[in-house]
Amino acid sequence: MELKICHMYPDVLNLYGDRGNVKCLQQRLRWRGIDSTVERLPIGAQARLGDFDLVFIGGGQDFEQQVLLEDLHRGKDREIRAAIEDGIPFLTICGGYQMLGHYYETYDGQRCDFIGALDLYTVGSKQRMIGNYKFQCGPESGGSLVVGFENHSGKTRLGSGVQPLGQVLAGFGNNGEDGTEGARYRNVFGTYSHGPLLPKNPALCDFILLTALQRKYGAAELSPLDDTAELAAHDEMAERI
Repeated sequence: MELKICHMYPDVLNLYGDRGNVKCLQQRLRWRGIDSTVERLPIGAQARLGDFDLVFIGGGQDFEQQVLLEDLHRGKDREIRAAIEDGIPFLTICGGYQMLGHYYETYDGQRCDFIGALDLYTVGSKQRMIGNYKFQCGPESGGSLVVGFENHSGKTRLGSGVQPLGQVLAGFGNNGEDGTEGARYRNVFGTYSHGPLLPKNPALCDFILLTALQRKYGAAELSPLDDTAELAAHDEMAERI
């Protein structure tokens, strides 16, 4: 078995070490004897996303999202929408998550139109939502307890057909008001969790990998790993938050 992973915009969307998510995906495959390749897709590069088994988009600051708009609207927006509707798994973090929605409206009323792949939108606020947080994934996302770090001023609202990735137990999540965190649509996993997310949340990492493998091969299983160190870090943070 093998997974082909696309890392979109690694040149600008790598806030708080988000590229570590790609390394984690590869390492947990490698430990199981499963091959993987990663193709980096920076600004200006072209690739057919339908040729990949898993796509990762990290987080960035507001001005970096604006820099990407022109590149997105040269055709990558259509590629992303088609790949999502085809069921290709996406893991998107913070700014990468917001960009899948309809738009981002700043606190002073300036609007950036995004790609509308998911029915959601984000509006900026004066208050930044910062800190370690935790949330419980829904059963359709494996049901694990996730710990992470959030830092965003945008408040995201989910629309029709989009479920939250999980329910906030401590922290802010999507907007600090409705208790939701992240988004699930088809095989998209959107979240505000930096850190990076996956090394300290092995159950969620494996759920995403299994989603990609089962889509590609129909039937797939992941052999258990010794996650003593990972779970110790996870449990310690969960207890502290």
